[in-house]
Amino acid sequence: MWLTNSSIGRKVVMSVTGMALLLFLTFHASMNVVALFSAKGYNMICEFLGANWYAVVATIGLAALVAIHFIFAFILTFQNRKARGNDRYAVTSKPEKVEWVSQNMLLLGVIVILGMVLHLYNFWYNMMFAELTENEAAAMATNGVYHIVNTFHGACPGQPTSTCGYIYTAIYLVWLAALWCHLNHGIWSSVQTMGWNGKIWENRWRCIGSIYATIVILMFVAVAVAFCLGYVPCDFKEAMHEGVKSCGEAAGCCGGC
Repeated sequence: MWLTNSSIGRKVVMSVTGMALLLFLTFHASMNVVALFSAKGYNMICEFLGANWYAVVATIGLAALVAIHFIFAFILTFQNRKARGNDRYAVTSKPEKVEWVSQNMLLLGVIVILGMVLHLYNFWYNMMFAELTENEAAAMATNGVYHIVNTFHGACPGQPTSTCGYIYTAIYLVWLAALWCHLNHGIWSSVQTMGWNGKIWENRWRCIGSIYATIVILMFVAVAVAFCLGYVPCDFKEAMHEGVKSCGEAAGCCGGC
């Protein structure tokens, strides 16, 4: 099958899966921004998604997209290196028009994967997985704002940000910077692979891709930095689960690092 056996086919698979993942990131970023305005609203979204069958199916599909995208990325990278053979070691200077990001997409992809693993541990593991397995964290599984505060602030609202909060925020910012580079190049590269760029639209797609990637990443950054600096929406206390009268009474809450 040409999609898997040819270089062009593999690039098409990467482009299609990449654009699908971009749509998910757009949804995820838009969802996260809700937390800046309403804790109740954000928690309603988390509860709607939660461990419901459609969210579980979507999660499995998303995992498949990520796996396919990065497996094909590794295949293409090693295929290109094999094609160049020993000649790649004879190159002493890099072409001026070849961007650093283009030459290091695999490295950026690895950073993105590592950041994603940390993100899954901080959120998915304590939310959907906790709800599915009904472990000790299940009581707070759908309280998304609580988990945001716990990760990026690391202390109860009104208290100074903990060291863990600063560390997690810094790690997330590095991850998001790598993700921005990956998206910025990936959007334009996908359009080029699909043959949608002409002489007129090449620079336009580069600009569109850069703006789009910047907006998506800035939405993630805004949430992480705002909560790290101690911001919480005015209805945060009301959004806590019934029976939890204060942040300190929630199991494993804030500053548990």
